[in-house]
Amino acid sequence: MFFHLRDLDVRAVRFDVEIAPGDIDFQLGAKDKDTNLHQAGPLRAKGKAELVMGSDGEIKVSGHLTVEMAADCDRCLEAARFPIDSDFALYYRPVADGYGDEKEIDSGEAEMGFYEGDGVELNDVLREFILLTLPMQRVCRESCKGICPLCGQNRNQKECQCHAEASDDRWAALKSLKS
Repeated sequence: MFFHLRDLDVRAVRFDVEIAPGDIDFQLGAKDKDTNLHQAGPLRAKGKAELVMGSDGEIKVSGHLTVEMAADCDRCLEAARFPIDSDFALYYRPVADGYGDEKEIDSGEAEMGFYEGDGVELNDVLREFILLTLPMQRVCRESCKGICPLCGQNRNQKECQCHAEASDDRWAALKSLKS
């Protein structure tokens, strides 16, 4: 669903959508495509898009969404699920002349997205909110023990007998002086 400025200038546009898994690409622009982040169930979103009064084309998209996301655990690489059930409010400002030039911005502008053209796409707004909502470290559970750095065994399934000795190579030259 695309929100055109000309429609928003007349009135707020309401939406109530269900987006099937695979319709939104969550890997788009990701540096590491091996994260395996994907939508595990239908995404339901309800809300409205409107022009902010007294602004020059600033769009506010707000509402509520529910979705279950899935990705590999950052510690053990097993499947992990991340349910999201949250309200959202995102603001978008049109790209102005001089965009990309270095200039100081205030804290409000740091929370602002930008759009080019005639408006914003709902799928892009929902994708952005979901990516911002997900935890930085995606783990299957807080007590996840991860993978042994020596043998590669998943420590959640079986405890290995490896004992990693902490060593600091910066002191190796001084160790040779001792002997």
